Amino acid sequence: QVQLVESGGGLVQPGGSLRLSCVASGITFSRYVMRWYRQAPGKERELVANITPAGVRGNYLDSVKGRFTISRDNAKNTVYLQMNSLKPEDTAVYYCNALFSAGSYWGRGTQVTVSS
Repeated sequence: QVQLVESGGGLVQPGGSLRLSCVASGITFSRYVMRWYRQAPGKERELVANITPAGVRGNYLDSVKGRFTISRDNAKNTVYLQMNSLKPEDTAVYYCNALFSAGSYWGRGTQVTVSS
C-alpha cells in the first residue's frame, strides 16, 4: 500500500519559516520524481517545486523562487520543502506527489497558514 504522509504545516507569522516533510512508504522512493503542490481556498492546485530521483531540482513556481527549497533524502524516503520569508499568499494546503510513468500518488496534505 502506497502512502505519502506530509507533516510540518501550521500557523506562522509573515516572514517566518516552516519545513514540510513527506515520508513515503510502499514505493521505491529513489526511483520517483517528487513534487510539492499547493492549493489555496477557491483556487486550483498548483505545482510549487519538483526534484528528480538524483536530487536535481526543477523549476520553482515563480512566486516562491528564492524563498522555497525542495530537497530529498532517499535513505529516509523523505522529501522536504523549506519555506522561508513566508507571505500570507502562501497560505494553502500543501501536497506531496510521487510521479511515475503511469500516473502519480498523492498525500493528504498539510495546512500552512501565514497570518499575523
